[in-house]
Amino acid sequence: MMLTSPFKRLRGVARRFVQACIVGTALVAASTPAFAQQKLVLGAKNFTEQYVLAEVTAQYLRALGYDVEVRSGLGSTLMRSALENGQFDLVWDYTGTAALVYDKLTEKLSPEAMYERVKELDAPRGLVWLNASPLNDTYALGLPSKFAQETGITTISQLAEKMKTDPNAKHYVFGMDAEFANRPDGLKPLLATYGMNFRRSQMKQMDPGLVYTALHNNQLTIGLVYTTDGRVKGFGVVPLEDDKHFFPPYNATPVVRKEALEHNPKLAAQLNALSAALNNDVMQDMNKAVDLDGKSAQEVAAEFLRTHHLP
Repeated sequence: MMLTSPFKRLRGVARRFVQACIVGTALVAASTPAFAQQKLVLGAKNFTEQYVLAEVTAQYLRALGYDVEVRSGLGSTLMRSALENGQFDLVWDYTGTAALVYDKLTEKLSPEAMYERVKELDAPRGLVWLNASPLNDTYALGLPSKFAQETGITTISQLAEKMKTDPNAKHYVFGMDAEFANRPDGLKPLLATYGMNFRRSQMKQMDPGLVYTALHNNQLTIGLVYTTDGRVKGFGVVPLEDDKHFFPPYNATPVVRKEALEHNPKLAAQLNALSAALNNDVMQDMNKAVDLDGKSAQEVAAEFLRTHHLP
């Protein structure tokens, strides 16, 4: 009887061990959900709202079993470039930013038309705009609460009329950031649209954050604010309705690379559910909790997810 050499027996054992490992790996892969096999990289910009949106999204998706890495702190164009280049899989972006900054559109569009246009333009780039949220982080003219209550003004047109009839209008002070004051689509066309006039001495260029403090302290009569900024609610600022629709819509929307959606079949529906739960009041509260109440974005996100029962 021929005896098998020890080396051959060892080779046989090693071969069977390798085959078992391959089979075991295949079984694990087959039983693992597709979305868990690939990390999702979530990009975010460099301001409070974006930090909060990124944290809410990351916590929500991790609870569903996804592996999510967050990379935040970028400007709009850098974040967009990283998304186009495949460094990010998903981001929260704004319809107005895409239309005006990325696509250089100049025509006035309704919120619905703007969303459809940027969605259409991004489709050939492999970028999918999911459902836009009701959250519209656009500009507004804000009044101190006392002045708003005394005058009953709720729209920019009413403010313009008040300026024509009030003898004290020459003392109104309008505060805004330097960018808006000098943009070709900023201050001058706004005043022309509503028929308002201010002397140079009545217009103050200042840091955007100081506008809220000055309104709160009644040092300004009018201030340029952002509709979802937590300081609007925290400082009692009253944003006026833009009844002539001068300011473009900036609806926050999940934008996802097509490949990520193909690898994760449930992701679109899950992000759409999150998008539907966001609005200006909800976002103001979360931004306020971070900017004024001293909470972390992680704490605020966890509280949001505890109180909103998402699928």
